[in-house]
Order: sequence, then C-alpha cells, then structure tokens
Amino acid sequence: MRTLCPNLDNEDALETVLEVPIPEESFDDTKIINHNTTSWQIMKSWMKPHSTDQRRQFSDIGGRNAEIQLLLGVVGAPLVPLPILSTHNTIVNPTIQDHPIESSMAKYIVQQYIAAAGGEKALNLVDSMYAVGKVKMVASEFNAGDGITMSCGGGKATKAKSVKNCGGEMGGFVLWQKRPNLWSLELVVSGYKLSAGSDGKVAWRQTPWHHSHASRGPPRPLRRSLQGLDPKSTASLFTNSICIGEKTINGEDCFVLKLEPELQTLKLRSSNNVEIMKHTIWGYFSQRTGLLYQLKDSHLIRINTLGSDSVFWETTMESLIHDYRTIDGVNIAHGGQTTVSLFRFGEGSDSHSQTKMDEVWTIEEVDFNIKGLSIDCFLPPSDLKKEDDQPMIEPKSGDKLIGSARLASKSRGNSSRFGVPKIVAIDSNSFGDL
Repeated sequence: MRTLCPNLDNEDALETVLEVPIPEESFDDTKIINHNTTSWQIMKSWMKPHSTDQRRQFSDIGGRNAEIQLLLGVVGAPLVPLPILSTHNTIVNPTIQDHPIESSMAKYIVQQYIAAAGGEKALNLVDSMYAVGKVKMVASEFNAGDGITMSCGGGKATKAKSVKNCGGEMGGFVLWQKRPNLWSLELVVSGYKLSAGSDGKVAWRQTPWHHSHASRGPPRPLRRSLQGLDPKSTASLFTNSICIGEKTINGEDCFVLKLEPELQTLKLRSSNNVEIMKHTIWGYFSQRTGLLYQLKDSHLIRINTLGSDSVFWETTMESLIHDYRTIDGVNIAHGGQTTVSLFRFGEGSDSHSQTKMDEVWTIEEVDFNIKGLSIDCFLPPSDLKKEDDQPMIEPKSGDKLIGSARLASKSRGNSSRFGVPKIVAIDSNSFGDL
C-alpha cells in the first residue's frame, strides 16, 4: 500500500503524503475510470472536497459512478443499532436466579469471549486505537423488475433483469478511535473519499456527492470497529443480548446471540418520511475459540412517498471474521468478508429490486493507546448541519428515489454553493447511517 501521491503537474516535484494509504491496484494508470479519466486524476480531484468536477461526475445516475456511490453509501460506514457507554463495565456475574436462562447463557458466552480476546485486564488497558487497512468492494448483482441497473464500466444506465459486475473497487481506510463513541474514519475507494466520525455527541458523514450531515438519534459506534477490531465494545454491546441457540457456519460450531433495540430507540432515528421498523443484530461466537466468528445485522425501513404507497427497504449485512492475531495481549481480527443484500419492495411487483454487494478487507496495521489523540481529533466538519425533514418522491420516469434536504451552503475547504442534490436509486443517507 502506498502513502505517497505523485505530483501530476510535475513528475520531478515533491510527492504529496496521503492521509489514507492506497492499495497498489489503485495505481494502475492503464485502468480507465470514465471518460478517459485515470484513477490518478480522480484521486487528484478528491483532494479538493466537493469540487464541481466531482459533483458533475456523480450527477450521472447510471454507470460506474452510481455503483461507487452505492457501495460507499451502504458498505462504507454503517453504524450498529445501539450506542455503547464508554463507562460500561464488561464484568458480569450471570446467575439463573437474576436473569432468564437465555440472558444468563448470553452473559456467560460474552465472558468466554472476553477471556478469548485477551482478558478483562488487557481490554481495559486499551484507551484508544488506530487501524490501517485495505478493502475491495463490488456490487455483484442487481435484479430489478423494471428499473435502472449499473453497467460494468459503462457510462449509461441499462434496463435488465440481472447484471453481474466484472471487477471490483479497491480502496484503503484509516480508523481512529478513543472509546466507543469517539471515532473517525477516512475511506478512499477508487479515488473517491468518504469521511465519517463521532465526537460523542453526534455522528456524521461526508461524501463527494453530499455535504456533511449528521445521523439521527444518539451517536453510535462504527460497525467496522465491531468486526473484530474492538473486543471490549463488542462485549459491551452483547452483554444485554439473549442466546437463541447454536448454528454451524462453514464447519464452525457457534453460539448465536441476538440483540434488538427497543421501539423508543428506533423512533429516535426515524423521521417524518423514514420510519425504522426494526434493526436486529446477531453475534455468532465460536464454540471452539470463544471469538466472534460472524456478525450479522438486518434493518427494515419504510419510506413514505407522496401520492403512492409506502416503499420498504430491507438491508442485511453478514460479516465473516477471521485471521485473529495478538496485539499487546489483545486478539484482533486482521481480515474478513461482508456480504450485503439490499431488497426493495412495496407498491407493484415491477418495482421490486434486489442488490447484492461484497466487501473483502484486510488490516495492515493496528496500534493501541495513541499519544496525543485528543477530542480535537474527532471534531465534526464546520459545515455540519442536521437535515430537515423533506418529502421523499419517486419520479414517474424510473425507479429512482429522490430525497430533498436543506444543506449548509459552505463546505470544508470549498466555498462554492450547490443546490439540493438528487440521490440515486438507493439513497445512501437512508441506509448507511441506520
């Protein structure tokens, strides 16, 4: 993975240091991105946040840009259903007398996980961390009754029953974290950058096609952290879960823990137009090692549209976690794969659609207790503004969901003003933050 970016204006000039390491595969100048634009030229554009060129590239709903927007919006920085208190004590003493048998079993399994992850003492010594990794994302399949599809490398949308992607989008990320609710993520995929973070009071996200916006409800941890990078937060999250049985996954016998947020918690994340009906998370803990083997969550939302029936979106993520290595006495997962299924239904059967996405990630470097990592490192962007409730409409011309939002007129690093954006068929603001 490279950390230097050549100066395109002068090959002999000094190189620019990138904040996010980029995989070697992204530096292939023979790979044409779109309109004879190389990956280096796109990488140069994202150094200027929300540039006019970037927004113009994403104005085309069809083609590869729509696929990248879909991948970053859904897979890039999803959050877990519940907030995790940084002062939460993971030490529990499960007894059948104090808890139902399902809860007692779950607490016992969590204690076994804590021991397998390094023990209570080692986990409590971790105050902060950072991780550097690389990812490969691909929208593997898109099935629709009568809607847009994403062509592989093409610039125009096509209509078809099924489209298979012939490649994948390479990228890298850097994650900083200080306790569960203080975190910052920078992810670059094929030259396009997604930034997300939480200062303990609000969680936010910023993309090339959308100004900074805050997530509804209390700040929640990044799902990527619970994929084997933060055992203490994982243990705290599943402490109040229930054990629903056992399951064998790829030959590995696992205990299954289930956690569902209360209805009031879901209401805090809903709006006038978008209602979160459920968000369930499952943890599959290996009976052999005690470690988290698979993380799965599924949420269902209902979008109220003007002049038509409600539209439902169900998103399911399954992450296989492997390659555990001991870092300073803590077992950290260094690889995994996430499969995402996004299903749209409601109205007529012709409008039903299903999208499948895959992400493979590897961790290149991890370290704990970073000196000098203060609250100032997690401050949100200056243009952050919570989105107002605006109507969601679906145009007659196709299966494209358009969301209106009042955005701040000033973005970090760019004083240009932009109008209200039109989001592609899958509104990343409705899925990635949920």
